[in-house]
Amino acid sequence: MIILPLDSELVGYLQKRKLLKKFEKQKIRFEENPFYPGLNTELLEPRGLKLWSFRIDRKYRAIFFFLNSSTVEVVDVNNHYD
Repeated sequence: MIILPLDSELVGYLQKRKLLKKFEKQKIRFEENPFYPGLNTELLEPRGLKLWSFRIDRKYRAIFFFLNSSTVEVVDVNNHYD
């Protein structure tokens, strides 16, 4: 599995919150196994949008969609509790 390079705004968001290293660690896990238990990968509601998320840490999640069976694009990173 491949995650496309992040948009510069997302990189800035991660840097501002000191999450870039955590994201990179989780990205490696995701690329090895998108459903690794520690990622808590899940299909979001409404399911018809086909947006998924995986855990960066307890507070933040990466929102993504599958471009095809081997490539995903992260479209947002957000605070899971806001």
